[in-house]
Amino acid sequence: MSMKIRLARGGSNKRPFYAIVASDSRMPRDGRFIEKLGTYNPLLAKDSPERVKMNLDRVKHWLSHGAQPTERVARMLEAADVLPKTVRNNPKAAVPGKKAKARADEKAKKAEAAAAAAAAPVEAAAEASE
Repeated sequence: MSMKIRLARGGSNKRPFYAIVASDSRMPRDGRFIEKLGTYNPLLAKDSPERVKMNLDRVKHWLSHGAQPTERVARMLEAADVLPKTVRNNPKAAVPGKKAKARADEKAKKAEAAAAAAAAPVEAAAEASE
């Protein structure tokens, strides 16, 4: 039986609230779970202590029995110093898309044209005063 420590969504529309649960990986996201390990409220401020609450003793118990945390839960456990921090690298995430590149190029061309237009009258005035 493959165990997961994951988030089970609760709350109403546009008001998410998650339970951190230990469940069989074959069960649905919001379905049957074995034990509730904590809660996560993404609507609270990031520095709020009420945002993530976990029973760390039980989390460590399930990790020692082979449960695998999902990516989001693993980040929460890293923040709580239960798991060692892992290096994540997604270089493509930082690269802008086609439209963003086109907008940036267009903006650069407009800035160049504006700088050239601003410099032209200054040069003409300098030549006229000589």
